[in-house]
Amino acid sequence: MKRIEPINHPIDANVTLPGSKSYTNRALIIAALADGTSTLRQALFSDDTAYMAEALRQLGIPVSADTANNTFIVEGKGGSIPAGRAELFVGLSGTSARFLTALAALGNGRYRVDGVARMRERPMQPLLESIRQLGGAIRPLHQDGCLPIEIAGCGLRGGSAHMAGDQSSQYFSALLMAAPYMQEGLDLAVQGRLIHGQYIAMTMKSMADFGVAATAEEERRFQVAPGQHYSARAYDIEPDASAASYFFAAAALTGGTVRVENLGADSAQGDLEFVNVLAAMGCEVEKSAAHVRVSGPGQLRGVDVDMEAFSDTFMTLAALAPFAEGPTVIRGIAHTRLQETDRVSATVQELRKLGVCVEEFDDGLRIEPGPMQGVTIDPHDDHRIAMSFALIGLRLPGIAISNPECVAKTFPDFFARLEEVVNPTTRSAHV
Repeated sequence: MKRIEPINHPIDANVTLPGSKSYTNRALIIAALADGTSTLRQALFSDDTAYMAEALRQLGIPVSADTANNTFIVEGKGGSIPAGRAELFVGLSGTSARFLTALAALGNGRYRVDGVARMRERPMQPLLESIRQLGGAIRPLHQDGCLPIEIAGCGLRGGSAHMAGDQSSQYFSALLMAAPYMQEGLDLAVQGRLIHGQYIAMTMKSMADFGVAATAEEERRFQVAPGQHYSARAYDIEPDASAASYFFAAAALTGGTVRVENLGADSAQGDLEFVNVLAAMGCEVEKSAAHVRVSGPGQLRGVDVDMEAFSDTFMTLAALAPFAEGPTVIRGIAHTRLQETDRVSATVQELRKLGVCVEEFDDGLRIEPGPMQGVTIDPHDDHRIAMSFALIGLRLPGIAISNPECVAKTFPDFFARLEEVVNPTTRSAHV
């Protein structure tokens, strides 16, 4: 149980945050495929990246971790998978499950990928079908298109494939990163609507940073020419924009100011779009090449916003909405019902416990401002619910978070960092 103490002053902090989870796990996969040793600096150390690093070790790819300096060192094997057999456990890490599945399909051997009970409910079938189209032998052991899966690796021929785009961009990123080591490269067509295209842009940027070019035709077709290879390198990982949303929101709630260093206006992370929502709510936002700064207003305004493209931050907005003047409507988040939990229903449930009037619909919710009561929040084992609802406790007495340890999935020291920001007497070198 973690109790959150309200504060009665505007916060004022410069914040240095952990590296992006999305970039860290992409860099680990790409460095594993590169020829030579890569050093990944300012990396995130969390449950998700630990599962990824350990799985790579099980595949025979040495990964050493220097937690004191936030650095991974990866001895890439030039596209080969040394292990002929491996059991890969990914916990609740969707990026690890999807990325490792495509990586293992490049190998020659038998590999099994599994996770916790909730990860066994998250869909994998579109990725499995595309791997088969590209010459891979892969099957779900329970015939439901979910984990656990078994891969009879014999390399991937590559070539043309198609895949539905309305479930997860991680499927596309997984195949794109593996594509340089497919015999015929990759020509991947999108069926239907594509969600979270900005995460695919992050993947393509990461690939380019290691020397491989991927092209996109208006997010309808992605291509990687054969014969390309990743080059090992030293690589700096930028701060996590999703993690930054909690601290920007803390500034918005308290009428204070937070400046996040080393997260610039040119970032490809889609969740940085959250600061534009804060601007619409009345915050002052400054974006430069080296930092982003948010200052909160005297009174927040409600907004009506489609958050499909940056849905990891919708719970942060839901935590702000009860304090705004006027209702807040969040749309475009139906796909989040298939994530760590059914995030829409879980968010509604916890807001109603607080006494908030909430309307739930298929792809979103409407939140009315109003008085609230202090309660213990159940994060439903979802790191983002825990971090978002903790913000409410900065303004409302009596808020506690059960199972606060779930934040370790992406931000193990979140509560310590939040305390440093809101209470200047506890500040460390992070702030």
